[in-house]
Amino acid sequence: MDYYQAATYLVVLSAVFGVINARWLKLPNTIGLMSITLLMTLVVLIIGQFDSQLLERELALVHRIDFETVLLDIMLSFLLFAGAMHTDMNLIRDLKRPIITLATYGVLASTFLVGISAYVILDWFNLDVPILHCLLFGALISPTDPIAVLGVMKQANAPKDLETNIVGESLFNDGVGVVVFVTLLSLTGVDSHDPNLWSVVELFGREVVGGLALGACLGWLCVRCINAIESIETEVMVSIACVMGGTALASTLEVSAPLAMVVAGLLMGENYYRGKAEGSINESYLENFWKIVDELLNTLLFVLIGMEVLLLNIQDKFVFLGLVFIPLLWLCRYLSVWLPVYLFSDKGQSVAGTNLVMTWAGLRGGISIALVLSLPATLSGDLFLVITYMIVVVSILGQGLTIGPLIRKLQLSPAETGDPETLSDR
Repeated sequence: MDYYQAATYLVVLSAVFGVINARWLKLPNTIGLMSITLLMTLVVLIIGQFDSQLLERELALVHRIDFETVLLDIMLSFLLFAGAMHTDMNLIRDLKRPIITLATYGVLASTFLVGISAYVILDWFNLDVPILHCLLFGALISPTDPIAVLGVMKQANAPKDLETNIVGESLFNDGVGVVVFVTLLSLTGVDSHDPNLWSVVELFGREVVGGLALGACLGWLCVRCINAIESIETEVMVSIACVMGGTALASTLEVSAPLAMVVAGLLMGENYYRGKAEGSINESYLENFWKIVDELLNTLLFVLIGMEVLLLNIQDKFVFLGLVFIPLLWLCRYLSVWLPVYLFSDKGQSVAGTNLVMTWAGLRGGISIALVLSLPATLSGDLFLVITYMIVVVSILGQGLTIGPLIRKLQLSPAETGDPETLSDR
């Protein structure tokens, strides 16, 4: 099966499952597609017990599509750029301090909480997993997935400021999480060089600062070029070039491409429309183009996530540990966001409701799976893959379907969700 056949099979499946979801299930697109794909994969596994031909073809497709490469090197930049482009930069600016705190302190705190807890629990089960490997797991599972979060929050009807906090955090902590993961991975020595403290600090600083700076330059240049022309087709090509060329340049400069794409997308969304007449055909054309790109790639991504179950080395102990780690991750998420929520909320209001929503809205998705797939087998890859996959499935299907009802039940007030006017004064 060549790459064109694999892509064709994936697109056809995505279209069929999309029709089933839109016609009968009527679930949020990401949740519906993943549910149907998981069900189909389980049916294939059952049929495979009697006739292995269909299962072998499905396995060939999954192995042909390198999930880690497809998501991290190709799809992620487009998805982050599109998501950031349609995010209100004014609200992001008003809420910049809680968003930055959640995306940095929150990720680092969760990484260490999950990593240390994992080390203790695995030791109880007589699994000799080094603390550094557990911290790697903490780094890959801690960032909330912007792709999953954006898809769910569109239909959750959350207060605008709370939605911005959650979406803004997920856009930035994704890039920070990847940088923390890469930094910790360098300490394992798998890249065949002897790391030291300075090299680790340098790597982290270059990835973060360099990614932010590159994104700012790309966004500024892209907006200047597009606002200087009136060709719809050229405007679209310039924006595509910004994503593809920017990702390639980030790889060459060894800086964070996810952070670069988030910043470029935010600047594009804020400044592009100033140079175009409101409601003009150019504005709607470019905006609709990136909305379509976002939806199409999301569709393919969550079908792929559902199919990745075939790669799992399922063992009873791994599954039991996955059930243990799911509530553990909720607890670590709750603890890691408590301080930012407390600091940036009105002290006269209870922060419990906001903290609970922030915890429950912390969905994990394809990025965690892609990162765990990049772990060598010597770094407990099979164990962490099963646990990560279980967390992602429960996160998207369980938390994704219930976040809307939770927000409505709590009936959070503007003060509890972090009113922009209050936050901007702090």
